[in-house]
Amino acid sequence: MSNSLLTLNMITNEAVRLFTQTNAFLRSVNRQYDDQFARSGAKIGNTLRIRLPNDYVVNTGPAITPQGTNEQNTTLTVATQANVPVSFGTAEKTLSLDDFSERILAPAVNRLAAYVANDLMNVAASACNIVSKTSATASPDAGTWLQAGAVLDQNLAPKMDRKIILDPLTQARTVQSLAGLFNPQRKISDQYETGLLTTDTLGFDWMSDQTTQIHTVGTFSAGTVNGANQTGNTLTVNAITGTLNKGDVITIAGVNAINRLTGQTYGTLQQFVVTANVLSGATSIPIYPAIVPAPAAFNTVTASPANSAAISLVIPASTQYRQNLAYYPEAFTLATADLEMPTAGVVESARAEFDGVAMRMITGYDVMSDNLITRLDLLYGYATIRPEWACVVADVL
Repeated sequence: MSNSLLTLNMITNEAVRLFTQTNAFLRSVNRQYDDQFARSGAKIGNTLRIRLPNDYVVNTGPAITPQGTNEQNTTLTVATQANVPVSFGTAEKTLSLDDFSERILAPAVNRLAAYVANDLMNVAASACNIVSKTSATASPDAGTWLQAGAVLDQNLAPKMDRKIILDPLTQARTVQSLAGLFNPQRKISDQYETGLLTTDTLGFDWMSDQTTQIHTVGTFSAGTVNGANQTGNTLTVNAITGTLNKGDVITIAGVNAINRLTGQTYGTLQQFVVTANVLSGATSIPIYPAIVPAPAAFNTVTASPANSAAISLVIPASTQYRQNLAYYPEAFTLATADLEMPTAGVVESARAEFDGVAMRMITGYDVMSDNLITRLDLLYGYATIRPEWACVVADVL
């Protein structure tokens, strides 16, 4: 590509393209873009309501009882503004776009993408399912990953385009554990040559990213339910012993998981993720999914917990583990929106949207320092929309 004076519009377009391709996790989740935020006189605020699928109960026999439609929704707040100040002059703008991207833009955009991915990963790591090999004291093997796929099946996640995001160390261990299996020769060759897992292995597309999280389980040692017939997202308990951390996964004695379409039990305890930190001595635990006994719309369990039912951690107290994720992309959403384009003190500005991501770049003149200053901004929000369509796969540190 021949050298020419790059415009800010060209640079912004390249920046947003790089952003969507830099981070594996951001590339694979659902991305939404809204152009209403920056419209003068037409702002929608900073909260989006995302509608979830409806659910109904099947009747039998000739008599019917009409059901109301109880629409479920979740909220996503687009209010986080992240930016990278970039300094470059006319000399850099005479480079080819490829050279400019490599030297100037790529390092800046890589940092910005990692910052956003870390925010989203912190939320995603609170998926409401977890699997491990021997309670996270050993690295996952093929059976563990297949179990994660089965959990997604049980939670009715679509089978196509499922993803796994791996910690780099877990990937190294997993490639080694799969090396002796009866895999297609081509896949074995790819794994040997690249050290990476490829697409379409064990029902997933595999990616590695260093923004995966390390979780520390709380110190919880004992707790029981206080009151029978409870429903909803808050579990009333007798004062617990020890703490629970956001992202810990618990079970309740006698409360089994079900097929949400048929209401039939799977014969295993339902897993609930703790959605906020809980102190020792607390008398309530915020959980997801909600306790909704079958048969009912949006049912999740066989029955409400009995009074004094024991509460248990799935992973032992105080354990630290790597939170790898198996998921369907629409479990998580990243939303970006247009920022307003100021005019005062602006030398040049540009705004671009690509593949569901919007960015703004502005160059202004600082009279105090006699410098031109350029900033790259992203306005975004993130949420776990369907936590049941994601499963943490634990790996020992």
